[in-house]
Amino acid sequence: MVLYNSFNSWGWLESLPADVLESVEVHLGDVRDVASVRELVEGADVVYHLAALIAIPYSYRSPRSYVETNVLGTLNVLEAARQLATPRVVHTSTSEVYGTARSVPISEDHPLQGQSPYSASKIGADKMAESYHLSFGIPVATLRPFNTYGPRQSSRAVIPTILSQLAAGQREIRLGDLRPTRDFTFVEDTARAFMAVADAPAEAVVGRTLNAGTGVEISIGDLVKTIAAAAGYEVTVAEEAERLRPAGSEVMRLVCDSSRLTAATGWKPTVSLAEGLAKTAAWFSQPENLARYKWNAYTV
Repeated sequence: MVLYNSFNSWGWLESLPADVLESVEVHLGDVRDVASVRELVEGADVVYHLAALIAIPYSYRSPRSYVETNVLGTLNVLEAARQLATPRVVHTSTSEVYGTARSVPISEDHPLQGQSPYSASKIGADKMAESYHLSFGIPVATLRPFNTYGPRQSSRAVIPTILSQLAAGQREIRLGDLRPTRDFTFVEDTARAFMAVADAPAEAVVGRTLNAGTGVEISIGDLVKTIAAAAGYEVTVAEEAERLRPAGSEVMRLVCDSSRLTAATGWKPTVSLAEGLAKTAAWFSQPENLARYKWNAYTV
């Protein structure tokens, strides 16, 4: 389902080759609308619930929209699955629900902390999924990816922010705080994790939360250096005040323990950070791709 808009835009789906796009059935709708969700869920063997508002800075401006989309939207998906006896729901969480790591690597037993309205809304969504499993037996499994990146990612994320500026010829990169560390997982590995959870025996995943990440962390400052060195550029970084999060809201450290997912499904990450960054940089270097990004503006 693609969020309804009057331009009938399907977003990045429209960049798929024509023969591939012909096999994709696209529905315009809204996860906040009960009827849209029920129509889409009906007859499905597996529902991958990825609908969400995800930009953290915008959640400071419009927190209610995050509750309506992420919490109530999740309620609509779960209720449709309940009414239609859907065999499997894969609910998407986020590593942001953990807040700054209190212990590393972060397992699924780590405490949850809502350090932004976005992360709070995702904690609420996760708890709705948990409650529907415990209360009504809904066969839902929650996948919690750590910082997915790759081609087509929006520039509200740090890797597209860096790569789009470099591809546009900038050698002074405008960023926010360089200290936080993240566990970056290439999009192909995250996609395989979703499929692994959908295909696994019910007893292995249903009713459980499962982390997906590499177990390797890197600071944003070192990430810039790694990307620039791989491209053969000398760069400087300008810290911009508007890109900084409130001090108590910034998640300073995230690094994943995905051993539970590996034990349940056999999934392991296969794409190293160097390889994933090379693939992503190559995609951004194509003029037709870079043209879709406002690299010279801060995307909230």
